[in-house]
Amino acid sequence: MDKIAQVRLRQFGQTAYFNIGDLAVKEGNYVIIEQDRGLDYAEVIAMPDTLSHVKIDEPLKKIIRLATSADIKQIDDNRGKAKEAITICEKKIQEHKLDMKLVEVEYSFDRSKIIFYFTAEGRIDFRELVKDLAKAFKARIELRQIGVRDEARFIGGFGPCGRQLCCAAFLRDFEPVTIKMAKEEALPLNPTKLSGLCGRLMCCLAFEHDTYSALSKGLPKEGEHVHTKEGKGTVVSVNVLKRTCTIQLEDGKQIEINYKEGK
Repeated sequence: MDKIAQVRLRQFGQTAYFNIGDLAVKEGNYVIIEQDRGLDYAEVIAMPDTLSHVKIDEPLKKIIRLATSADIKQIDDNRGKAKEAITICEKKIQEHKLDMKLVEVEYSFDRSKIIFYFTAEGRIDFRELVKDLAKAFKARIELRQIGVRDEARFIGGFGPCGRQLCCAAFLRDFEPVTIKMAKEEALPLNPTKLSGLCGRLMCCLAFEHDTYSALSKGLPKEGEHVHTKEGKGTVVSVNVLKRTCTIQLEDGKQIEINYKEGK
C-alpha cells in the first residue's frame, strides 16, 4: 500500500495528497512536486499516521524529492519576485479600470506560472489584463478570485482572543461554520462577537464543535426541569467545559451539580 502525505501547494494553494514513495519525509518539510505542466513546491502538513481515515480511489503522483538548500533559496527568491509582481499588476488593474482588489501573488517553483489572487464583488472580465501580464512576465498567468475568508488567511492578523488568526496559523482547509454551533456553546448570538476579521462566523466555532458535543452528552439543557437529591428544580445555567449545572430549587435555593462522574 502506498504511503501518502498531505501537502499544501506553495504558501497559499490548496491541499492535496501525494505518494511519498521511499522518501524520508517529515511534517513541515518542503518538497518538490510535478504540477500543472511544471515543477512546483509544497509543504508537508500531515503524515500517514494521521491519515489512516483517508481513502484514495485513484493513483497519486509521487513527490519528486525533498527540497534542497538551493530549492529553498529559489522559493525565497520567488517570494521576492512576487512582491514586484504585485506592484506591476496593481498598475495594470488601474489602467484597465477594473473593479477588483489584488490580495496576493505566487510564483510556481520553476516560475513557469504566476497566480494572482484577487477579490471582487462580481464577475470581472480580465482577459485584457491577462494578456498584458503574460507579455510583462513571459509566463502562464492565472487570476484566481477568492472569498473574504481566504483574504483574511492571506493577510493574517489577530482575533478577539488575542491570538493569531486560526486560518493563518494552522487551519488546513475551511470547514462550514453555522450559527447552530454558537448556540450549542451557549454563546450570545451577537454577530459582532461571533464574527472574525473576515466578517464571517469565526472558524474556531467549527473545530471546537466536536469537543463541545462530546462534553455536552448527559448534561441537561438550560430551562429543563430536573430531580435532585434536594428536590425538584430548574436548570438555570450549564458549564459544558466543567460539566456542571446550576439548579434553582422550588424554594429558590440554588445548588451546583457536578456531572463529571455521571451524577
